[in-house]
Amino acid sequence: MNSKKTWIVIFSVIALLGVLLLAACSKKESTEPTGNSPEQKAAPAAAPIDPNTVATINGTVKLDGRAPKPAKIDMSQDPACKGMNEAETVVATGGNLSNVFVYVKDGLGNRSFDAPKEAASIDQQGCRYHPHVLGVMSGQTVDIKNSDPTTHNIHPTPKDNREWNESQPPKAPDIQKTFAREEIMLPVKCNQHPWMKMYINVVKNPFFAVTDKSGKYEIKGLPPGDYTLGFVHEKFGEQTQKVTVGPKDTKTVDQTFKAGGTAAGSM
Repeated sequence: MNSKKTWIVIFSVIALLGVLLLAACSKKESTEPTGNSPEQKAAPAAAPIDPNTVATINGTVKLDGRAPKPAKIDMSQDPACKGMNEAETVVATGGNLSNVFVYVKDGLGNRSFDAPKEAASIDQQGCRYHPHVLGVMSGQTVDIKNSDPTTHNIHPTPKDNREWNESQPPKAPDIQKTFAREEIMLPVKCNQHPWMKMYINVVKNPFFAVTDKSGKYEIKGLPPGDYTLGFVHEKFGEQTQKVTVGPKDTKTVDQTFKAGGTAAGSM
């Protein structure tokens, strides 16, 4: 009997040791970081931008070749509009190309930026959108005004954002919208007036500009670094160019599109 009791005690001790070892292993495994753990997911924070070292990039965008003759637009279907007008697809004065969206496409790494509190603005005046090309940050409010004595239908047709179509009568309150995702040359049209077209460019950083009537642009406040600039036109597509800026640097980066390129987007 004593021998039997001894073996029972021995087996009980072995079983207890096994349970303790299993619990210890489980605890060790639970404390080791996994692929989904915050320790492995978190990327190192980007250094804050020192305003005393920021750089500026500016330049001129040119059109090489003769600009296509602008298409005539007949607006007479609505007496509130101005009759005959011209399309804004290619606006080039003296070889300087307007309405080119210029933005920092690459080089900012893991930096993130808050959307501006100030709203971007679109006005409908003379049965046209003003401006023809707009840049905003994702999450930034876009304030849409109707200055015309006629009703418009604002209808963005995005690929990556939510599509919507809203009517805006004369003197109606402004419409306020945001776009959540990055999207370049997002088309906007008016169902009421089919000649009305514009493009919204949605990006995640504040470093962008649209060329003016003289083809010029300027991007300020860039931290020193190596960047890829994107130059996008609705008819001639996108071109890129690399640039390096140092502390307090000012670099001129010009770009040229050849007449007869392909479209960046379609309505």
